Amino acid sequence: MQTELSERLGLEHALFGFTPFPAVAAALSRAGGLGVLGAVRYTDPVELDRDLDWIEAHTDGRPYGLDVVLPARRAEGVTEDDVEAMIPEGHRRFVADLLAAHHVPPLAAGDASGWRITGWLDQVARTQLDVALDHRIALLAGALGPPPPDVVARAHDRGVLVAALAGSARHARTHRDAGCDIVVAQGYEAGGHTGEIATMVLTPEVVDAVAPLPVLAAGGIGSGAQAAAALALGAQGVWLGSVWLTTTEAGLRSPVLVRKLLAAGSGDTVRSRALTGKPARQLRTAWTDAWDDPEGPGALPMPLQGLLVAEAVSRIQTYETESLLGTPVGQIVGRMTGEHSVQAVVDDLTRGFERAVDRINRIAGRSTQ
Repeated sequence: MQTELSERLGLEHALFGFTPFPAVAAALSRAGGLGVLGAVRYTDPVELDRDLDWIEAHTDGRPYGLDVVLPARRAEGVTEDDVEAMIPEGHRRFVADLLAAHHVPPLAAGDASGWRITGWLDQVARTQLDVALDHRIALLAGALGPPPPDVVARAHDRGVLVAALAGSARHARTHRDAGCDIVVAQGYEAGGHTGEIATMVLTPEVVDAVAPLPVLAAGGIGSGAQAAAALALGAQGVWLGSVWLTTTEAGLRSPVLVRKLLAAGSGDTVRSRALTGKPARQLRTAWTDAWDDPEGPGALPMPLQGLLVAEAVSRIQTYETESLLGTPVGQIVGRMTGEHSVQAVVDDLTRGFERAVDRINRIAGRSTQ
């Protein structure tokens, strides 16, 4: 499963995997793809530095990447407290009432209250960048658009390729004009923040819009046949996220969440603003239903929603409140029916890719010998 881009990066397979778990990122790189660690949860640069050191010690010298959320425009002098003050009291009461209705206890004294900020704060994201560029990352990806011009320049000065996720051809052209080396065409089916255009439609539109820039297809891809379809549409690789959640290396600490993921079908997700304030595909739960209910107050814009619900999400996770417990995940969750190693997932993908290519060759009347 080789393309010009995978050869450029020294990969065995044109498989790019986004994950919040260092062990998954390292395992994917060892398996011949490119593991990309999500940095958004790292508010402590020491923790990020430690985990990047760990990845480098466990990738056998193979390349890996980092995914960050860098605002395109800087908000000078804005602190977390300034943003907290913008949250309406009525929304705080709504969260408290929702937790009470589902009998979610408060956190014990000393328990972590969840991520209070994410990489959307410029100073946090740039600290992550400083740490990352002291390591041997091969790829820097922008999760919510292209990094600012000075960041792109810094990455290029270190020989690091820059990618950005796009939900439309218009976004893709913006990324190209910002100096990105790779565009990830992320379709509606994808987990996490995603747009409204399906992968089958979006991928060739983006390929045409930014040619000859390489494009990765994302969203609804979890099998070798789907990867083959993405390459047939002009992509030079696939970007996978959800399929790694139930791998053994991910080590999800919640048996309840693992059980929900393995039992979910492709129709059991929803695009909701409940978690961050931007539409993000996730498991449908009583939590998402409450925030999407027209009778409710509605989610706040990003980043207010993320700050508002951080402690609540931590409580739901700590006590494994099944009715409310969810996670960002794509429609491909319907294929995630067992716990497997990252290597086993890669093997299944590559074997399926070969079968799909052989099938198309036979249909086209070409010998596969």
